[in-house]
Amino acid sequence: MGRGEGALAARKQLVDMPAGGRSEAVRPELLGIAEQLVAASPSEEEVEVFISRSRGTSIRAYRGEVESLESSEISGAGVRVVIDGRQGFSYAASLDEALLLAALEDARDNARFATPDEHAGLPAPDGASVAPVDGWSNELATFSIEDKVAMALQVESRVRGGDPRITEVPFADYEDAMIEEAVVSTLGICASARRNWCSVSVQAIASGMDSSATSTGFSVSRDPALLNIDRAVRDALERSVRLLGARPVRSGQFSIVMDARVTAALLAVIAGALSGERAHRGQSFLEGRSGERIAGDLVSIVEDPTNPAALGASSYDAEGLACRRHVLVADGVLEGFVYDTYASRLARGQAAGNDSQAAGSDRLVAGSDRFAAGSAVRSGFSTAPVAGCRAISFQPGDMTFDQVLERVHTGLFVQSVTGIHSGVNPVSGDFSVGAEGLMIRGGSLAEPVRKVTIASTLQRMLQSVLVVGGELEWLPGPAAGQPLAIADLSVSGS
Repeated sequence: MGRGEGALAARKQLVDMPAGGRSEAVRPELLGIAEQLVAASPSEEEVEVFISRSRGTSIRAYRGEVESLESSEISGAGVRVVIDGRQGFSYAASLDEALLLAALEDARDNARFATPDEHAGLPAPDGASVAPVDGWSNELATFSIEDKVAMALQVESRVRGGDPRITEVPFADYEDAMIEEAVVSTLGICASARRNWCSVSVQAIASGMDSSATSTGFSVSRDPALLNIDRAVRDALERSVRLLGARPVRSGQFSIVMDARVTAALLAVIAGALSGERAHRGQSFLEGRSGERIAGDLVSIVEDPTNPAALGASSYDAEGLACRRHVLVADGVLEGFVYDTYASRLARGQAAGNDSQAAGSDRLVAGSDRFAAGSAVRSGFSTAPVAGCRAISFQPGDMTFDQVLERVHTGLFVQSVTGIHSGVNPVSGDFSVGAEGLMIRGGSLAEPVRKVTIASTLQRMLQSVLVVGGELEWLPGPAAGQPLAIADLSVSGS
């Protein structure tokens, strides 16, 4: 059987699978293009073609008018070629046949000049079961532009007139995206996936008490009918107005309760440290700590891209392997990391070559899925895959937000933070961010606080978790949010 025949056979087998993760709209066109490009490669090469097509709408309302309306469609392909342990990558920002063939040739040339790497190579199907995840809403695909505009205008109008203390609404946006992907390789990978989402977001500026405060409200869903406009409006109003008159608090040690959005931002940083490649290259504060207690007993962290509630859910990862659920931290103990194919091979090689584990490493590598791949992510067709998280969350507890406040009794509720990307180091674990929110007194929210800095380390914060809230909320990005209480953080204010 020739290479082209093998690709077509793999495609037929995939199309004949039961419905669930199948994405009918993406299959005939994108898979066909990828198969043709793979079939054009010599038999001695490993070739992978990843094709992505995205369509999106962005609408901004301001003072009762449509300030901007943009609609875009972007498509292209990333090509990886591996020759004798040398990997090359190139991409085409088009699905034009000539440009795709040029990208294939460029990737081939890049491979010839690359440094040999014993861990380089494409994945083959590993036999893992495929979860029936399809993050696609037909309702969004048929949602009219007129309805999208009306939604943005409605949100802007309701916030502007929602409270006399609101002096400006800088933006009220409607956005959506529809993404289709396909990946085919010479090693038998043939997979496709699609997802879409839509959102409304609005920012409000409140003025009064010789101060001003800014905050946002938003709602995200796959189905436009499920967008919670009432909540987006309410959040923008309440979160800005309640910060009026905010002052720095006296410096000291405080227990804090993180808003769900803040928890999601923190967990996204921790997710980066849970990348297998980063850990094994010494670029994570969790390096070498597998099997150790790294957090309090209440902390369990799960990466589950097969959970349909997660906006990043998918049946397949960015290399075409089946996505799967991973328990990364269980009752405070670090169970492992997430891996793409390269990181998995790197980790297995290091484990097998570790003299201190020599007696048991063969059993571990051969009989355990500790280093299983299936967690490759890409930021688009112009980048090669890396190990990463799509849908990571703290295992929820059973307390509501109000119950978390009661449990803490006295402390600081952190509504928002600034500088989390520059002030949090996933390598050392250092943590220092600006924050604003409200004091917690007697188990209830009290006076507003701003211009304070919270400092600690990720290591200490994970060990000091008091409560993991039960109100899990899937947000844009790889991480979910929920109320999270942490004891004894340093707060610098006045």
